[in-house]
Amino acid sequence: MSLRPSTLGFIQGLSAYVLWGFFPLYFHLLREVPATEVLTHRVVWSFVVVLLAVILLGRRDRLLAAWRTPALRNGLMISSLLISINWLVFIWAVAQGRVVESSLGYFITPLVSVFLARVFLKERLDRWRQLAILLAALGMGWLLWRLGYLPWVALVLAFSFGLYGLARKQIAVDTLTGLTIETGLLLPFAMAYGAWLYADGGVLERPPLTWGLLLASGAVTALPLLLFAAGARRMSLSAIGFLMYINPTMQFLTAVFLLDEPFNQDQLIGFLFIWSALLLFTLGSLRAQRVKPA
Repeated sequence: MSLRPSTLGFIQGLSAYVLWGFFPLYFHLLREVPATEVLTHRVVWSFVVVLLAVILLGRRDRLLAAWRTPALRNGLMISSLLISINWLVFIWAVAQGRVVESSLGYFITPLVSVFLARVFLKERLDRWRQLAILLAALGMGWLLWRLGYLPWVALVLAFSFGLYGLARKQIAVDTLTGLTIETGLLLPFAMAYGAWLYADGGVLERPPLTWGLLLASGAVTALPLLLFAAGARRMSLSAIGFLMYINPTMQFLTAVFLLDEPFNQDQLIGFLFIWSALLLFTLGSLRAQRVKPA
C-alpha cells in the first residue's frame, strides 16, 4: 500500500530531525579529534556523497548550469561560509561539553530567522511573534546576568544558521545542487588543510572506530538534509513547525541525561523564557494559517 504524499513527507521530515537530534552523540565520539580536523573530513566526505548522489540521480546538467551562473555561485559562496561556521562551532561545542548551550541555539533559531526576515526582508511581525522575540531576548538577558557570560555558542549557532537560511532563500537552487556547490567551494581549503595536517603522518595513528566515524561524517551530514528537502515539499508548514523542535529537544535531553552536563536553576529559568517564546511563536503561526484565505 502506497503512502499519501503528506504522510511520506512527514516520515521523511521526522527522520531528518531525529537524525539531527543524534548529532551530539555522534560528534561526542569524536571529541578527542580537533574540531577543525573533524570539519575538514565533514566537508570532504559530504562533497563526495552529494556528488555521487548528483551523478546517480542524473542531475549533472542542473549542477553545471548552477555552477556556470555567477549570481548563484557567489550566493552559495556566502552560504558555504555560514554553514561552515555553524558546523565548526557545533563540533567544538560538543567536544567542550556545551551541548546544552548548542541546544539553546537551535531552540532560538526559528525566532532569529523571523527577526532576520524583519530586518533584511522587511517582513511584518504580528503581535505573537513580537512577544515571542521579546521573551527570547529576556531569556538570553537572564542567562547573561545570572551566568555572568554571554551564551555565545547559542547565538553563533542561531545566527549563522538563520543567516544561512536567509541566504539560501535568495538563491534559486535545489538542496542537493546547493549543497554540492557549497561543499565544492569549501573543498580546496579542506584539502589544503588536510594535506598540511597529515603531512607528518602522526595523527594517522588513530583507532579504526575514529577513522570510520570521520569517513562516515559525509553521509551523516548529507542524509538528513536530503531527507528534509524531500519531506518539505510534501509537508504542511504546521508540520514543519512542529518537527523543528525535535532536534534541539533531543540535544537538550542528550546533554542532561546522557552526557551529564550541568543544568542548574538559573539555566532552567532562562530556558523557560525561551520555551514560552517558542510556544507563543507556534500558536501564532497556527493561528495565522487558520485565518489565511484559501
